[in-house]
Amino acid sequence: MLAVNFVQPQGRVTEPGASPRLVLASASPRRAQLLASLGLTFEVMAPSVDETPANGESPAHLVERLAQAKVLEIAWENHEALVIGADTTVTLDGVAINKPSGFEENRRFIERLAGRRHEVFTGHALAYGGRRESFVVRTVVEFRPLSEPEIVAYCRSGEGLDKAGGYAIQGLGATLVTGIEGCYPNVMGLSLVNVVLAARRLGVNLV
Repeated sequence: MLAVNFVQPQGRVTEPGASPRLVLASASPRRAQLLASLGLTFEVMAPSVDETPANGESPAHLVERLAQAKVLEIAWENHEALVIGADTTVTLDGVAINKPSGFEENRRFIERLAGRRHEVFTGHALAYGGRRESFVVRTVVEFRPLSEPEIVAYCRSGEGLDKAGGYAIQGLGATLVTGIEGCYPNVMGLSLVNVVLAARRLGVNLV
């Protein structure tokens, strides 16, 4: 599922061959690594946004709202830059599984995900020249059945402590995954193909 909120063309766009400043409105090392993999030069600015869900808010609405809030905070004083922001959550049976607070919660998260399919929602937002784009990308991930010793060993690695869902698909967590439907980088926190296409709609060619 890919939902895109389009905006009407207005404001400036880059001239052929020109590139605006690029700012990543996220403190996530994974998102920085993904953006850097495109060979881009960018600044990182970490916004301070309250990430508390609203009552009854769906995971897709939450991540899009937070991505928009992050971008707007940074774009306010960097209106000449292309600002990119994102927010990710993992859901199982419609219930969000965010970053675990420690080993025990991480273990409970992985126990719940073992042998099941879950959804990863990443909200994306971009702002440039007075124009904005936002969208949500959904990826389905399936875990293989896991024994208790396997779960404990993974959680003891500490890899999942700062990640939605309590695992890192680009690390040891790859050994837990048997299948994926959708955009792989989206699980890491940034759907590169959709970011590139959204930037192009704003008049900026990233690649």
